[in-house]
Amino acid sequence: MDHLTRRQQEIYDYLQANLDKFPHPPTLDELCSALGLSSKGSLHKQIQALIDAGLIEPMNNRRRGIRLSGQSQDEAQGLPFLGYIAAGQPIEAIEQQETIEVPDYLHTNRPCYVLQVKGDSMIEEGILDGDQIIIEQRDHARNGEIVVALVDGSDATLKRIEQKPDRVILHPANASMSPMTYAPDQVQIQGILVGQMRRYH
Repeated sequence: MDHLTRRQQEIYDYLQANLDKFPHPPTLDELCSALGLSSKGSLHKQIQALIDAGLIEPMNNRRRGIRLSGQSQDEAQGLPFLGYIAAGQPIEAIEQQETIEVPDYLHTNRPCYVLQVKGDSMIEEGILDGDQIIIEQRDHARNGEIVVALVDGSDATLKRIEQKPDRVILHPANASMSPMTYAPDQVQIQGILVGQMRRYH
């Protein structure tokens, strides 16, 4: 975890080694005392950085209590890889019996799956050809969300959705491409975009 500062690593290591010694999730005051720190404000910044990194999480019922995340950012979970999806013209997402390791912070607690992007219609959203995207399985979406949409029951595409009473518009994020308009019964939402991975080699 070389992305952590020395102090953040020290706090994380302390929590890993001593968490079972606390009768309940420790507060900032308790951590300050345990670590011999005088400034709770400074500790709060370090804790927030660890929360942002997905390594620890605040307790919902204890405003200042914290605990280690169920999985750290370095740990990954295998999610099903369901093939390729067009970020240009719709193509079929081919189901394959394969799983891909995905860091815990890139997916939600709901059922998720992975697709690999083909095409460049979403490049202005930073979604490039070859990227792997994590999709939360869902049959509904809010307007403006990026969705996997199944068109005419056979072709899946990745687009930003706009839903109106009489039509569904699938918007690309590429100025050279036009939105695609369908009747509501032509489009079935299969999930929403929640994460993205990219290789540089």
